[in-house]
Amino acid sequence: MLTNLKEQPKDKILGLMAMYRDDPRPTKVDLGVGVYKNAEGVTPVMRAVKAAERKIIEEQTSKAYTGLAGDPAYADAMIDMLLAGAVERDRLAAVATPGGTGAIRQAFELIKMANPKARVFVSDPTWPNHISILNYLGIEMVKYRYFDDETRGVNFAGMMEDLADVTSDDVVLLHGCCHNPTGANLNLTQWQEVVDLINEKGCTPMIDIAYQGFGDGLEEDAAATRLVAKSVPELLIAASCSKNFGIYRERTGLLIAMSEKAENTAVTQGNLNHLNRQNFSFPPDHGARVVTTILTDPELKADWMAELEETRLGMLALREQLASELQRLSGSDRFGFLAQHRGMFSRLGTTPDLVEKIRVDNAIYMVGDSRMNIAGLNAHTVPVLAKAIVDAGV
Repeated sequence: MLTNLKEQPKDKILGLMAMYRDDPRPTKVDLGVGVYKNAEGVTPVMRAVKAAERKIIEEQTSKAYTGLAGDPAYADAMIDMLLAGAVERDRLAAVATPGGTGAIRQAFELIKMANPKARVFVSDPTWPNHISILNYLGIEMVKYRYFDDETRGVNFAGMMEDLADVTSDDVVLLHGCCHNPTGANLNLTQWQEVVDLINEKGCTPMIDIAYQGFGDGLEEDAAATRLVAKSVPELLIAASCSKNFGIYRERTGLLIAMSEKAENTAVTQGNLNHLNRQNFSFPPDHGARVVTTILTDPELKADWMAELEETRLGMLALREQLASELQRLSGSDRFGFLAQHRGMFSRLGTTPDLVEKIRVDNAIYMVGDSRMNIAGLNAHTVPVLAKAIVDAGV
């Protein structure tokens, strides 16, 4: 049977990681993988996470399964952090998932169950796994223009023109903050225009929010998601704790489904539970319990928020340093967009050939579409990257 299998397309980011590992040059810089690293190149365990884990080890009395939806306290804590009362709790169904990817997969499965005719509109570009999962599930995917390679900002006119084609059967997938892979985000005025179009067309919005706290702040990064939740009848939200809690390997995500009326919530919750049962039964609990412990303990929450803010400001400082250094070397303001982008990523808007030239000449690794992980830099490697970009003629 297994001889019938065909080789799957190689994951470009995983391939880039392998090339980086095999590169013997001591000056090599990894800007490819989407993982936060501090100035020493380490993905640290946050102080509050360590404290929460010690507390859990001391107090936990059982490793029995949680429910199919996970620990209700985790859903409550995450919903409060994400939505802060923007919508009535009794309209919200939620399930814990293995990471944000698990939440996205379950959301797409739910869409397919609820309406097999649904198309999912995704930004061009978007996180590649969105497209991969949609293709695997056989859900029709439609791209809408998003990134402008000239301005390195949002092509909002093109986006709205393309979204004018949605129907009431369709789903529009939006990035809640810190757009991956571009780093270019809508402002709240533009978000309101998107909400107005969604309501006019009667389609369903879905928000992927994986970087809350990495952009403009914990509350600021949730503003768009809360605006959408307050404004539309139905909404899907796929949330990840990998980045803002630094618990990548614990695979901690949440899928929220908002119904128009509270009387629909029980059926929606039952379907979410059913999907968990079919895919992995009971979700993992350790990361979820860490998050719950932090968010429900005032001292731990305050310490986590302080360290998260230090992380955010550190990435912002790297952005500003890089933009300034590029301005100095190029004598041009054309790289000012780097200081305006938010989150871990920015897209240079250059060609794969120049990205490859930068890798070959300088041992600087970024994805071929010119997405680079700002968190892979430090104060010493920023000037190296800036010179490589200018020397390559970007």
